[in-house]
Amino acid sequence: MNPGPGLAHHVHGRPLRGRFDGLETVEFGMGCFWGAERRFWQVPGVHTTAAGYAGGGAPDPTYEQVCSGRTGHAEVVRVVYDPAQVDFATLLKVFWESHDPTQGMRQGNDIGSQYRSVIHCHTIAQHRAALASRDAYARRLQAAGYPPVTTEIVHPAPQFHYAEDYHQQYLAKNPGGYCGLGGTGVSCSA
Repeated sequence: MNPGPGLAHHVHGRPLRGRFDGLETVEFGMGCFWGAERRFWQVPGVHTTAAGYAGGGAPDPTYEQVCSGRTGHAEVVRVVYDPAQVDFATLLKVFWESHDPTQGMRQGNDIGSQYRSVIHCHTIAQHRAALASRDAYARRLQAAGYPPVTTEIVHPAPQFHYAEDYHQQYLAKNPGGYCGLGGTGVSCSA
């Protein structure tokens, strides 16, 4: 059984779990979750982040099971944010510009379905905004010579499973750790 993370975020000390009244939640998958989580905990207005697994069939997946490719889960980052301090469009910009959403079941040298690009939306408004931003960014990528966007955008969000404690805020605990995250260099902004 996956024990899940400790109670506090290693970087800022806020809770990883619990009720987050007045805040909104979304999960982003953009390759290995270590670098993705770091991108989002640095965004002003993001209350907390957590690494986890979502979108697969196993009831309580472990890292080893997810890496086998047999569970169908993606490595994702749960982002809990205050919409009064950061809008969803800003989070989408971080998402699109921080990885290559055209690579299918991989991200750089990380190959497998667990590394696919996904957005798991918790509200209809998030879903609509994510679809619109995907379409706009796809046009910009196409103009730059990239193939079609392969990002899965899902609502309602599938069940989120917290990753093991050693994965939480991994790059804060291990500053020299691996991060294969890289964008395309194509801006979301007009």
